[in-house]
Amino acid sequence: MPENATEVTAAGIARLAGVGRAAVSNWRRRHADFPRPVGGSATSPSFALSDVERWLRDQGKLAEVPLRERVWQEVAGHPAGAAQALVHTGCALLLVRDRPTAWLELTGTSDERMAQALPYAVDHVLTARLGPDAPSAPGPAAPPGTVGTPRTADASGPDAPSAPDASGHAAAGPDAPVPGSTVPSAIPSASAPAPAPGSAPDASGALHHANPPEASGVHRARAVHTPTARDLLPSVPLLRAAAELAAGIGAGQAFEFLLGRHLDANPRQYTLTPPHLAELMADLAEPPADEGRPASARPLRSVLDPAAGTGSLLRAVTGPAALYAQEADAGRAALTALRLALCADATRDAPASPAVRTGDTLRADAFPRLATDTVLCHPPFNDRNWGHDELAYDPRWEYGFPARVESELAWVQHALARLRDGGTAVLLMPPAATSRRSGRRIRADLLRRGALRAVIALPAGAAPPYGIPLHLWVLRRPTPGVRPGPDLLLADTAALAAPAAEPGGKAAGGGRDRIDWPVVRAAVLDAWRDRTDLPGVSRVVPVVELLDDDVDLAPARYLHRPAPGGGAAGLGEVRERLAETLRLTARLTPPPVAPAAPAHRPRTTVGELARGGALSLHAGTAAPGGPAPVLTEHDVLTGAGPTAATPTGPEAPGTAQDEPVLLQPGDVVVPVLGGGTVVRVVGERDAGAALGRNLQLLRPDPAALDPWFLAGFLRGTSNNRQASSYASTAARLDARRLHLPRMPLAEQRRFGERFRELAAFEEALRSAERIGGLLIQGMYDGLADGTVAPT
Repeated sequence: MPENATEVTAAGIARLAGVGRAAVSNWRRRHADFPRPVGGSATSPSFALSDVERWLRDQGKLAEVPLRERVWQEVAGHPAGAAQALVHTGCALLLVRDRPTAWLELTGTSDERMAQALPYAVDHVLTARLGPDAPSAPGPAAPPGTVGTPRTADASGPDAPSAPDASGHAAAGPDAPVPGSTVPSAIPSASAPAPAPGSAPDASGALHHANPPEASGVHRARAVHTPTARDLLPSVPLLRAAAELAAGIGAGQAFEFLLGRHLDANPRQYTLTPPHLAELMADLAEPPADEGRPASARPLRSVLDPAAGTGSLLRAVTGPAALYAQEADAGRAALTALRLALCADATRDAPASPAVRTGDTLRADAFPRLATDTVLCHPPFNDRNWGHDELAYDPRWEYGFPARVESELAWVQHALARLRDGGTAVLLMPPAATSRRSGRRIRADLLRRGALRAVIALPAGAAPPYGIPLHLWVLRRPTPGVRPGPDLLLADTAALAAPAAEPGGKAAGGGRDRIDWPVVRAAVLDAWRDRTDLPGVSRVVPVVELLDDDVDLAPARYLHRPAPGGGAAGLGEVRERLAETLRLTARLTPPPVAPAAPAHRPRTTVGELARGGALSLHAGTAAPGGPAPVLTEHDVLTGAGPTAATPTGPEAPGTAQDEPVLLQPGDVVVPVLGGGTVVRVVGERDAGAALGRNLQLLRPDPAALDPWFLAGFLRGTSNNRQASSYASTAARLDARRLHLPRMPLAEQRRFGERFRELAAFEEALRSAERIGGLLIQGMYDGLADGTVAPT
């Protein structure tokens, strides 16, 4: 095997072939010619990707590896780790986008020569986009209350003269030679001296827009360091493949796809802000439209994220804006810088290059003199080590010194300190921050001075931790001489969580895949912009009513949720629906069973049927939140309809997923995880939806298999047990191992009709349970609040 060849795990092989991990284990046991492990461990071996692809093709299990899948496998199997591979890929994609001619010349050489030349070309585009990879020279302090807005690289257009770089020379155009090279490409001459990769040009007092001066003790170099030729050599095949992918879908979208895969594969390493929530936070902070001035004449908006993570919040900002970010983890800061640089369009109207720094925001603020229009922040929760002992006399604690357990209130005050007068901050907060007694004095001062303008409770599942309903705090820095606002907007969107189209009248309950984001977003923005009372959703509360001993700002305390079933007036209708559903259940109750001796029929497996062409197997890849409805694992387990589409405008760059499997009537869907016995036959209601993750689809040939016969026998308890793997903490079902009896089609249909009747009876029971729950809770609430008489 060649040195530094891409490796892939058993899970990656399963994804390539569209099968479960158990199938890969079976191949290893049954086929002596299966590729040998080349790395990893005894419990988690890795294999050479090229050997695996060759074997799968020879076995007829793989026709062609999709390009995006190949690139991802190279990222995942990179010898330096996936995160470092993504940094190299992002640097190359930035070069592909900004200097396409130089990239094409580089790719015409050998891997070794390409690796030698890449650092110089990469350093050139990184310096143009993110500033020099060295501390800035000292410069004059910015006047108080002003913003050193970053200037967009090459924003003046291709016909305008280039701005001088830090060495005093004109900045190179998109396809200009790299400084230090003697040929028209980015390949340096062996005899020509060149600056060391990563070194800054002569900083003779000039200041790059992404490196404004700050106080000592903070990280002043850019977040992305120029990789060396030695580091890049193992990545060259990956970079070539990534450039090929970018040629088809764009450099920014290619990076978004790879970064999204990496985040999905490592959920415990990253606390993410979901895209719909990030868009909502950015919309809440959007300044009022300037009706009297054209867009070109309006000042450039500045936005700061002091806990940037992977840059989701800044990526959600629309329109030209100067973006500032700080992140404590150096790896995440580099990914954020590349993500923001790549999502910005390299055109005349492009937003300014992002200024991304590495460091602990509370202890070592990278932007101490910044005053921005907007702050967006998803701070770490429950952080006891936020700097309480070191920062006791910090000037940012304008509203009170936060207790050690009140790290979130420290972030609130940091956000206010980085706003201009009248600027807006939106923070994602845990619900405990609205009611903990240790923070009541700071909350009271925020209210008295008009800094806290709204507290909005989100449905559970809006963001991690998914089990609790998080809050949004909307703050505005008080303007001297302006009277503080006399009220606070409180909103609770928990009742809007479940999609309105969900059948059966199921009560709203949220869940990460069950939030109707368009409804939630519209309700929140209407309440914020109009500051109106909407029963059960929002209320504008005078500050004087909130300033009691607890200063508890939880919206649920001031908003009365509508009673289930529409309150006392609607309980009669709910009771009628329940009575009709119970009558239907009685009609569908199966007749008494007729005992029979155990039948011994010839059997086959789903895998054998698939090889014989009687059915085809497909794995689900779609996730909720796209333009089409998705049948999720939760939908199958609960009997609900597909999760509705969320039309939030055009699809964001980089959100493209693998081609989804669309459901057809007669398909049979089986959950992969859980070890249960749930199977679903797709009907007209589900047809056209995409197959979600952790689901397997069996598409039978109607001339050979009856779908209800197939689904009924797949639900057998013993059948599921023998086809499940219990090697991990959760059981995993391999649909290929499920057994079926061999029967003529006419006999299959006789069994299938009985299975269909059982499914209808089961659905009626589910409906009765849901409607009965509404009636019971409505009765309890009515008796408790006096709207229902106890007669």
